[in-house]
Amino acid sequence: MHSPSANALPCYGLGAVFFAFVFPGQGSQYVGMGQALAASSRAAHAVWQMADEALGEAISNLAFTGPEDALNLTVNSQPAILACSIAYLRAIDEQLDSLPAPTFYAGHSMGQYSAMVAAGVISLADGVRLVRERGKQMQASAQDGSMAAVIGLPEDQLNALETAGQQLGVFTIANRNSPGQIVVSGERAAVEGAAEKAKELGAKRAIVLPVSVAAHSPLMANAANAMRDVLASVQFNDPAAPLLANADARPLTTAEECRAELVEHLTRGVDWVKAVEVMSARGVSRFVEVGPGKVLTGLIKRINPESESVAVDEQSATDRFAMPDLT
Repeated sequence: MHSPSANALPCYGLGAVFFAFVFPGQGSQYVGMGQALAASSRAAHAVWQMADEALGEAISNLAFTGPEDALNLTVNSQPAILACSIAYLRAIDEQLDSLPAPTFYAGHSMGQYSAMVAAGVISLADGVRLVRERGKQMQASAQDGSMAAVIGLPEDQLNALETAGQQLGVFTIANRNSPGQIVVSGERAAVEGAAEKAKELGAKRAIVLPVSVAAHSPLMANAANAMRDVLASVQFNDPAAPLLANADARPLTTAEECRAELVEHLTRGVDWVKAVEVMSARGVSRFVEVGPGKVLTGLIKRINPESESVAVDEQSATDRFAMPDLT
């Protein structure tokens, strides 16, 4: 199948409305996610069954009933989030004659795997197995890592913060989530020192997070190398519509670009601000968050207040499902 070049991206969508499916990453999990939907949707229920079979254990039970501390373990939360995200996507498809291809698929961090399953790049079974392995490799590569959330730092001080952190050890800006909200990652001493420096540079808050994994930093090099070997034997297909790379929001339109992305994004950052800006510049006016929670919906509204951003996980609905308008 011929894949479009980055310079000649097609405009998928219905009518004049271009939309994107976006998929959340780790941290969006909660006990009970997907349970009500699985009870009301055959398609969603089938996704959880397939995920359970692929892992050889009932990840569905853990997602539906907990306990919370077990669900929050990286090796469990990642496959549970992926299964929940695809269950929501299949529920959308179940209510339509056919699921339209979006202008883009985009995943935040681990959400890239969900996006790739959605885009037909990898199978659901491979997806849940891969994110479980990803979680194992990330934990094994912890190396006294740390992360911190920095709120309200002026954009023109980002370089100064990065320089200050790197003077103390391995350090990088891991996530640029929205204007004034970043996450930094690296060696514990560097992260803790940078958190203090951030306040001097004008940040409103800098909070060291209770994690030992320095995600999206050079400390994940061992995990990246291990995942490169694992991914080499997995079948990858060209995506149904372009995905966006986490680090620089460049379009991914081929199977091999997608395979490389899942290695590279472990050691590089997630620039969600740029991803939303690129999608908006390409005509996307409606963002549909597919998965548990509404984290990305909130971020997108802060990045581009003119866009429409909706989440399919709706707490007020009896089955926690809000069918998005794709027309």
